[in-house]
Amino acid sequence: MNQTKIISKILFYICSVLSAGYLITFVYSLFCLITGFAVTPYKEEKFLHINYPFTEQPFLNIENNYPYMIFSFIAVLVTYGIFFWLSARVFKVFFQDKLFTQENIIQLKKFYLYNIFIPLPLVIIASFFVEVESMIWGLVFIHFMLGIFCLFLANIFKQGLHLQNEQDLFI
Repeated sequence: MNQTKIISKILFYICSVLSAGYLITFVYSLFCLITGFAVTPYKEEKFLHINYPFTEQPFLNIENNYPYMIFSFIAVLVTYGIFFWLSARVFKVFFQDKLFTQENIIQLKKFYLYNIFIPLPLVIIASFFVEVESMIWGLVFIHFMLGIFCLFLANIFKQGLHLQNEQDLFI
């Protein structure tokens, strides 16, 4: 179990950093796009550079049209920021002193609900406004499978909590 705690702690920190990176990039990008701060159009204003703060160095390159900005850029940043945040919370479950707790089950439940019910509707809605590449449908399927796997884990944890509580009564 010590190996599991070490690996889950490392993955917790990696996912936390990734989540922070995606969410900070989301907030900065949204601020730039709304205010025009650090945004440089190029190629006859068909594309935009979102520059690093207070520089002319390009940080992100995006198409200059609203459907792309919303569905292929902003939505991706925020949904993956949330995904990695929820992933970090799931990995945190596995290095707790007590594994079978109601709080840990709630973390698993949030993760599986997010992965089962968010990617598919989001991509379907986006497909009405932007071209969705075939690889994206594969990612939706992977998220769905992650959600199902986590659903199984949550059910195992519920059973473990139930058995743990019964044993606590007998001791």
